[in-house]
Amino acid sequence: MISYLRGQLVESLPNQLIVDVHGVGYKCLVPLSTYDKLAGTPGEVTLLTHLHITERDHTLFGFATSEERDLFKLLMDRVSGIGPKLALAVLSGTSVSDFKDNVIRGDVTALSRISGVGKKTAERIVLELKDKVGIVDTWQAAKGEAANDPSAAAQTDAMLALIALGYKQSEAQKVVGDLVKKSDSEAITADKLIRDALRGR
Repeated sequence: MISYLRGQLVESLPNQLIVDVHGVGYKCLVPLSTYDKLAGTPGEVTLLTHLHITERDHTLFGFATSEERDLFKLLMDRVSGIGPKLALAVLSGTSVSDFKDNVIRGDVTALSRISGVGKKTAERIVLELKDKVGIVDTWQAAKGEAANDPSAAAQTDAMLALIALGYKQSEAQKVVGDLVKKSDSEAITADKLIRDALRGR
């Protein structure tokens, strides 16, 4: 499993980047949001990745942020009928924050404007994210408190990442809550909470 790449960006197109890691060029399919963040970046770049394996192909997808990668995985794992290409199209057609807001509001019209996402798919996204994992409730609860509280934002990001990795919402909330209670005075970060949760699973 390739989790991330760190190297020189040697080629960039709106839908793909090639990163040279010690003389090996890795081609990654990327959403437009990642291209906009990294294209033209001088020097070394870090690209978070997801390796998608099928009988016919191995495809590496790249993301500039963990939020983009988490949403990509969430769409594929939790919404029936959405594969990697459509999940990538969603990320290319809207920002992560706008996507969350549209799902929270149940704005099917806004979601269906994304290229490749029709009305039925948009309805399925809203319905299945809400009913299957309760993630809409997590996003809704986080909107106010996370904006002014870095600790709350880190906890929310960690919970969403764990849900994307297969945890149930209630399980993710309990694990993160327990870890926060046990934490010492050091700053709470989403990455640390995720690592500690996976170690203890």
